[in-house]
Formats: sequence, C-alpha cells, structure tokens
Amino acid sequence: MTNLVTARIATATPAANPALRILRELLDLLLPAHCAGCRTGCSPLCASCRAELRTARARPAGPQPPPPGLPPLYAAAPYADRVRQLLLAHKERGALSLAGPLGEALAAAVRAALEPPEGGLATGPGAGPLLLVPMPSARRAVRARGHDPTLRLARAAARELRRAGIAAAVAPVLRHRRAVADQSGLLAAERRRNLHGALTVPARLTARLSGGRPVLVDDLVTTGASLAEAARALHAAGCPPLVAATVAATIRGTGTGAGTARHGPGGAGGRTARGEPPEPHGTRPAERDLGPGSCPKDPVPP
Repeated sequence: MTNLVTARIATATPAANPALRILRELLDLLLPAHCAGCRTGCSPLCASCRAELRTARARPAGPQPPPPGLPPLYAAAPYADRVRQLLLAHKERGALSLAGPLGEALAAAVRAALEPPEGGLATGPGAGPLLLVPMPSARRAVRARGHDPTLRLARAAARELRRAGIAAAVAPVLRHRRAVADQSGLLAAERRRNLHGALTVPARLTARLSGGRPVLVDDLVTTGASLAEAARALHAAGCPPLVAATVAATIRGTGTGAGTARHGPGGAGGRTARGEPPEPHGTRPAERDLGPGSCPKDPVPP
C-alpha cells in the first residue's frame, strides 16, 4: 500500500509543485517504503545499503583511453546492484531522501581528487574554495522529474565537504546551447562530434567561478563524453576544471572496480552520455594568490 501511494504521487502528479514535493517527503517519513537499494526492510535506505555507500572506496574511473579533454575522474562506486538502484530511485522515482547519502558518496569522490597526484586542489592556506559544477539536466527532464537530481546531489556533497572543513560551494553555471542527437549506436569519435559545442557557460554566469577551483560533478559516468564537453565549456570560460567526480561509474566485462567503468558504443540503454533521453538541451573571495588551478578573480572595484 505504501509503495502504491508513493508511486502514484511520484508518477501521476507533477513534483515541480513545492507543496507536492513536501508531501512526498512527508510520506517517506510517515509511510516508509522498502529500501530502494535492496527492496527489503521498511525504510528508503537500510543500514546495509547505507554502509555500502559510506565504505565505498573512491578511485580513478572512466573509459580507457579517456576522451580528449576529460579531466582526471574519480567515482565513489561501480554502477551496479544496490548503488545502481539507489541512483535510479533518486533520479527517476523522486526518492529525495536519498540525496544526502548519495551526496556523501559524491563528496568522498571529490575528496579522493584532493589527494596526490591531483593534489593541486589542496585546501591549505591560499587555496580557493572548491566549486562543484554539476552537469546540467535538460529543462524538459527537470520538469518531468520535478527536480534536478544532479544539482541536488551537488548541494548535498558541498554540505558534506563543508562539514569536513573544506570550503565548498555549488556553481550551476553550465547550460545547454543546442540539442544533441540520440547517442545510441554512435562510436566514441561520433559521440564526441555529436556533443561538441552542446554546452556553454553564459557570460552572465562566469563571475560565479571567480577565484574558485572548479570540480565537475555528476551522478554517473558512462563514456565520459559529456564530462569532456563540460570541461571544454569551462575551459572556454577561462576556468578549466582540474578534476571530475561522480557517485558511480558504469562497469564493463568482469571488472568490479570503478576504474574499469565504461560502456561500449551505444551507451547505457540507448541514452545520451548524460544518462537521459536526448533532448534540447554573496561575498567576494579574499584578495590573495589562489595558487594553480584557480579561476582568475574579477578585479576588485575601487
């Protein structure tokens, strides 16, 4: 009965209405469904699945060889089994209570990027704040889902990083500039050509990157083509990301580590590299040397 009620609210009612989002979150508390990861218990996330997220070891991920322009990439876990179910529940079924635990996993991937050899993101004196730049979702997808899952995860990850004493904020500056074709059946080079120029950082948003250290974040990496295009757009805006981080990375063959993560041509279920159906897509930092990898600061007005 609980699953039926929450499913009807999630699918039959537009969640873009704030009152309906609140109602859905209250139902998660009052009428908890089975765990989204293992389908057991009586809570949206059981202790076992939560422990799996917390103990996942973030490591280098993405296809080998990587697409041109893809920054060093870290993923918290392979896209399989429980982690896959949790991401799908959050993204497609509106299980908003999972944003916190999944955001913690994303933060772990970001922290892994802070370690050598990518230690240019060090957080010592003079280091600018980390700016988590989420991959943008198409407006139509956001309307259909009632929320932007990647932006929500980025905000949860930033909160977790701040709790750990790491200055972090979210900078949702990427925008879709044009539509892309269905990536199903495209080879790697064709995917890159299909996505090239699809993303941009509008001039009105570049100031949000001033003085920070951009880190691209997403829920999932498949071929890495979308992240490479996002890195190109940030580079064109004068703020290239040093690293990228995701909650999960797809796996191929018998590999079990995130480092083997990728799909072959055709991607995940005939979807774009964003994991979505193809569709159109306060205080100034202190004046100081932010070190390598920082975006240039705007001049301080007199």
